[in-house]
Amino acid sequence: MVFTEILSLVVKMTTIKVVLSMIAMEDLYLKQMDIKTAFIHGDLDEELYIVQPHGYVVIRNEELVRRLRRSLYGLK
Repeated sequence: MVFTEILSLVVKMTTIKVVLSMIAMEDLYLKQMDIKTAFIHGDLDEELYIVQPHGYVVIRNEELVRRLRRSLYGLK
């Protein structure tokens, strides 16, 4: 993973303006939605491992490394 190549799937402002103009010209109805957890429901494309959080203890396994299968907040 190259940390200088971070991708965020958001819409460009130019695209929003064009779509809003088309809606206004055609007198269409617009409905807006915000899915706040959209980015954390995506699958990871590569194997990524993290150290288990402090305070989380499993019997006989005090320090484990865990494989992530889904995204986390703040994950780059």
